[in-house]
Amino acid sequence: MLRKIFILFRIARRLAVSDAVEIISKIHQPPIIIKTLLNIFSFSFSKKNDSPKKSDEDKLCESIQGMGTTFIKLGQFLATRPDIIGEEISKKLEKLQDRLPPFSMQDAKNILKESLGEDNFNSILNLSEPVAAASIAQVHKAQINENGTIKDVAIKILRPEIRKVFNEEIDALMLLAYIIQSTVTKTKRLKLVEVVFLLKEITNHEMDLRFEAAAANEFAENTKNDAGFFVPKIYWNYTSEKVLALDWVDGVSIREKDLINDRNIDVKNIASNIIQHFLRHAVRDGFFHADMHQGNLFINESGQIVPIDFGIMGRIDKLNRRYLAEILFGFIQRDYKKVAEVHLIAGLVPKNVNVDELAQALRSIGEPIFGQSVKDISGGRLLKQLFDITEKFNMPTQPQLLLLQKTMVVVEGVARKLNPETNIWETSRPVLEKWLRETKDPINNFKETLKDSAEVLKKLPELPQMMEKANQALTFLASGQIPQNTNSYSAMKNKELEMKSFRNQSIIGLLLLVFIGFMVF
Repeated sequence: MLRKIFILFRIARRLAVSDAVEIISKIHQPPIIIKTLLNIFSFSFSKKNDSPKKSDEDKLCESIQGMGTTFIKLGQFLATRPDIIGEEISKKLEKLQDRLPPFSMQDAKNILKESLGEDNFNSILNLSEPVAAASIAQVHKAQINENGTIKDVAIKILRPEIRKVFNEEIDALMLLAYIIQSTVTKTKRLKLVEVVFLLKEITNHEMDLRFEAAAANEFAENTKNDAGFFVPKIYWNYTSEKVLALDWVDGVSIREKDLINDRNIDVKNIASNIIQHFLRHAVRDGFFHADMHQGNLFINESGQIVPIDFGIMGRIDKLNRRYLAEILFGFIQRDYKKVAEVHLIAGLVPKNVNVDELAQALRSIGEPIFGQSVKDISGGRLLKQLFDITEKFNMPTQPQLLLLQKTMVVVEGVARKLNPETNIWETSRPVLEKWLRETKDPINNFKETLKDSAEVLKKLPELPQMMEKANQALTFLASGQIPQNTNSYSAMKNKELEMKSFRNQSIIGLLLLVFIGFMVF
């Protein structure tokens, strides 16, 4: 625990001398006790360099990047939680880049040798200097001999000691969150300890590259027959907890619209394909890339869309896929009663809910959308409004659909940057129609599906513990909370007891010091 306090002091110093607190204070005033402590930690004889030309947004992001991995991950996570930090700070943090200076080639080679063994390490050819470096890992280009064929590959390597450093710092931040939560009554509703613990769970999942490899492999199998979409192959002999090897992508980043045009590739077609592939993966496979921002999408020489970075994937069960397809298609047809009936048949709202009342509430979402111009219509925002409305009818939170809704907003944004006039409804219609036809009238089969799903689940063998933890982490990410019936929740409570015990011991120790002081002096 003393080590945690030392790390906490070091973090507090790092935070105090940065611009982050000053910028955040312009929007939200921190509690006086926190502000006072940070003022003490910020004492310095050197003068701060002013950057008058930079916006507060840029300075905040730069400050967080300068504080290292833990703060970068915390900043990215908080950008998705405006309920905690407010919309304004959340928007500022959306521009936070996950970039750090690369670690040395010698360290990279040591990790490769240790993780893959001497023989596999020696068979890696032409290992390049780092081509990209983020807070958790960096990427090198190399070549391997695959059954007599030389293959260009990307090799992702975890930073040395990153798991140890991150977990020490995050535990110290959890202690800080506990102190704030215990002393400032207003912060209790924010559940700061749970937020920090949630970040710890998600990031530790991301730090095991076997999860990412397994996800990429499954994604490739699902999409191998999808025209215009290609998932790089994983090379398992060169993959471990700390190393991931996959096909090198020769292509243009999707953000380079002019370069795509120069290759005579139809950007309007690419914009539509991005949305259709995403929906196809969600409703057909129940497994989708949940981090499809511009930096993770490329167009290869064949004009195919190539995703990278499979650390965050979304999974939807069969029932929720049917639910998703029906509600989206129902909105496209403006058949609100049908959407309301789906909610009732699937048991997503209580049976005593009046269908007509629910249909009227759904109409209040749908009709304003159809009055908007094409460029303002968003399926992701529609889902958000739908969840807000159905919550009033006691619909329980659907974590899988929350993650999908967040991803849909990102995917639509990417498509609109390529083609501002992308019509979300017209683009979505053929994918949803095809899937609904193939599933033979899903509404009439909902009750049977529910019954069958329950039986199948009983017969399924238990998933390996590693994959269970991975799915838990993604569910936590989607819902923004830790369910009470999980091992993670128990672990979090144990952490809280540990911190409470430390606080009590500290108080007793302080009282003893005061008592001894009186006795001596």
